[in-house]
Amino acid sequence: MIEYSKAILDLLNSIQAKRPRTVIQHILQHGFITSEDLKNLYGYNHPPRAIRDVREYGIPIVTYRVRGSDGRNIAAYKFGDFNGIKNTLSKSSGRTAISKALKQALIEKYGSKCFVYQEPLDEAVLQVDHRVPYEIGGEHDEADIDYYMLLSPSANRAKSWTCEHCPNWEQKDIAFCLKCFWAYPESYDHVAGKTAKIITVVFTGNEIEDYCKLIQLAGEEQAQNVIKRIIHEYLQ
Repeated sequence: MIEYSKAILDLLNSIQAKRPRTVIQHILQHGFITSEDLKNLYGYNHPPRAIRDVREYGIPIVTYRVRGSDGRNIAAYKFGDFNGIKNTLSKSSGRTAISKALKQALIEKYGSKCFVYQEPLDEAVLQVDHRVPYEIGGEHDEADIDYYMLLSPSANRAKSWTCEHCPNWEQKDIAFCLKCFWAYPESYDHVAGKTAKIITVVFTGNEIEDYCKLIQLAGEEQAQNVIKRIIHEYLQ
């Protein structure tokens, strides 16, 4: 097992949020943690989000591949090089918690809805996220509320996964993120580096019947392809 300095251990043990602490303590005890561990031992069905929580505290995490219990390759995570941390060891914690006042300010300005799905949601369900991922853009003054966005839990998970698999995750070009759908769905040039446009359609109430008919119409074809064809034929 790797021995860490007191400064590093103090930093690791200072993190009290449940999800990142669970990951950190497991790695300290076993040397690494796998996506299988996160699901089976701790019930986290979205392992990359748990790892992202650790990284948001400034803790370096390396991803690699190991064999799972079924013989397939799965993701594994261990601590990276702590020498690359800047100003972190002098802090008692990493990322600053987002305040309730910021969330309320966003709701008052934009309404209680998800920025990505444009779906009205209960305030308690909505989550506040940096438009530009914390790992790329760092912390930001809450006075500039437009640097943040309201997301449903599913949209937040989708954004996390997409950002972590985007080429810019390593390049860390803030300007690139600012033109991305996942940062500014109201005005964007690309979707995680791909030339694309996204229209999110949420079916509610009586519209669910239309959704069911659409799925039946699609058959083995993807529903989005049917929607595209219907739109194209209508515009012609």
